[in-house]
Amino acid sequence: MSILIIEAFYGGSHKQLVDLLQEELEDCALYTLPAKKWHWRARTSALYFSQNIPGSERYRILFASSVLNLTELAALRPDLGKLKKILYFHENQLVYPVKKCQERDFQYGYNQILSCLVADVVVFNSLFNMESFLTSIGKFMKLIPDHRPKDLESIIRPKCQVIYFPIRFPDVSREHDKDPESFFKVLMHLKDLGLDFHVSVLGETFTDVPDIFSESREALGSSVLHWGYLPSRDDYFHVLCTADVVISTAKHEFFGVAMLEAVYCGCYPLCPKDLVYPEIFPAEYLYSTPEQLSKRLQNFCKRPDIIRKHLYKGEMTPFSWAALHGKFRSLLTTEPREDL
Repeated sequence: MSILIIEAFYGGSHKQLVDLLQEELEDCALYTLPAKKWHWRARTSALYFSQNIPGSERYRILFASSVLNLTELAALRPDLGKLKKILYFHENQLVYPVKKCQERDFQYGYNQILSCLVADVVVFNSLFNMESFLTSIGKFMKLIPDHRPKDLESIIRPKCQVIYFPIRFPDVSREHDKDPESFFKVLMHLKDLGLDFHVSVLGETFTDVPDIFSESREALGSSVLHWGYLPSRDDYFHVLCTADVVISTAKHEFFGVAMLEAVYCGCYPLCPKDLVYPEIFPAEYLYSTPEQLSKRLQNFCKRPDIIRKHLYKGEMTPFSWAALHGKFRSLLTTEPREDL
């Protein structure tokens, strides 16, 4: 196998991407760890993979997500360190929101910076993801009390490019960084106004579920149509196809697979005018405040025919595997380094 794919967090969009690459591209070998406790995956997966990936003279390219500490793996396995190394960022830790900032959290972002320095090519799933990472390096490194490294952005930037996540399979997640409090607060306000609506809350859960989910499910009562993860792709898309509106209240988003999947199924998107969303969605689908979101939903509840007749005005094709497979194929079939 000439392409070695390593995924330290094999779930959600991470799983979707490497499964797709393995299915569509020839000559791939895939090694993974389950999508649990990502903090530990980021800390220790390199040592695990160094002991469990067999040596092979056929490997020419190493493709891994940024959860893996690529620097450690390259040091532990010099044979893998010699390969052309491609690092893919689904998210970056320099601007990833944390509930409580702790000194130990520095290591996650620092590891990603080191991995970029070791990688030959660094790929981001959106321009927002790339620029938020690169422009945050300088400020992030100032957390070091003294003897700080310099010029890291200028060293890393030439290696970087954007290749959008290729949409093909369903992916939704329920995490604190998606700001469920704001989402449910808006829905409860609609209910208090006596407006008629139904809601489906879908998603795979990788960490503890915030209390707001169970509290809101009970409070919303008969307004709930579906709740929880749907393992069947057909069932998932069926729910999306029966919905009228898809809402994001995310405090953090580097791409937004689930939002685009819902739009593909005919939903009208409402997203924050922030993060990656202005890069993907036209201005009419963006809101600036919770009050704006609530007002638009009130209007939709009173006149659902408005959105049911609406034709989406953005582009979907640039985010499809059909449009992106050539870029991935080129990325993963480039000639190996001369010193191999």
